Amino acid sequence: MKADEFLKGRGAQYNPQNPYLKQEYVAEHVEGLDEPMLSNSKTEFLKEHPKKVVNKVDSPDVGLGYSLNPYQGCEHGCVYCYARNTHQYWGYGAGLDFERKIIIKENAPETLAKQLESPNWQVMPIMLAGNTDCYQPIEAKKQLTRRILEVLLQYRHPVSIITKNALILRDLDLLQELNKYNLVHVNISITTLDEKLRQKLEPRTASATKRLEVVRQLSSAGIPVNVMAAPIIPGLNDSEIPALIQAAAAAGASNAAYTLVRLNGSIGPIFEDWIQLAFPDRAQKVLSQIADCHGGQLNDSRFGKRMHGEGKFAELVSKLFRMSKQKYMAGRSMKPYDYSHFCQRKGKQLGLF
Repeated sequence: MKADEFLKGRGAQYNPQNPYLKQEYVAEHVEGLDEPMLSNSKTEFLKEHPKKVVNKVDSPDVGLGYSLNPYQGCEHGCVYCYARNTHQYWGYGAGLDFERKIIIKENAPETLAKQLESPNWQVMPIMLAGNTDCYQPIEAKKQLTRRILEVLLQYRHPVSIITKNALILRDLDLLQELNKYNLVHVNISITTLDEKLRQKLEPRTASATKRLEVVRQLSSAGIPVNVMAAPIIPGLNDSEIPALIQAAAAAGASNAAYTLVRLNGSIGPIFEDWIQLAFPDRAQKVLSQIADCHGGQLNDSRFGKRMHGEGKFAELVSKLFRMSKQKYMAGRSMKPYDYSHFCQRKGKQLGLF
């Protein structure tokens, strides 16, 4: 694909081969087709009814107990998203398919309630959502995330939300109720303050201005907010760290954290293709610096290393982040959860369904 054929509104610009599929559709002889194969077709929504929606998080890098994703695939189109690889397990591509084939778990709230009733349930925060954004655009219609929050409130169960979408403000009433019992943390991911970069890097997300307004409104309501400067991409947004932390602090954030980009699996070729089209003048420099942070490779699966990287450039990023946080957020922290409020309802009518 040429630079002037860049697919606007999409992060990925193609679908890499799915390693789990033996067959795939390809256009080997374009001149023989009456119509071209549409590489940027409209978004499709597919329904699923899983038996389980909450999964235990075993990664020592994450630090939370469970993950719940009401949607698989994400309309936001963040080109670097680590969750792209999981779409291949569903038989789809990690590139364009991840953004245009969205799986909706329609029974997520009811299934969550059943899992919370288990006599073996261990109370730990549920990350909503640890894979794809639970407030992506389709949530405005489906309201699965809101219904999940209603279940968590009735059970008095702790939850940690991460999103890039201002739609979370729709549920401010529920967040305030959860916060009365110290049961909610909100993580707002802000990758860049540069609007032109955001439009290419994560085309269907809320602008940084809107996200900072979300931080401001949630913090004003007393809800603890952690701003995720994530991911830091060498040569694209690393220089923004001080300004980003300053803006987050001014909006009232309780804390800030960061991760370095890592391009595992199919994300590597997707990102390489994208940056050659979006920023051809600095593509090689960016790719080289990413590899420098991960032992010479674009991918990195090592626990303890993969989130923040290693090497000289990674050390510079870490130092810049620590200095920025000390300057603008000294003394701030997220208030702890209170697990003592959890109560199983043992067959009582939830009144939600």
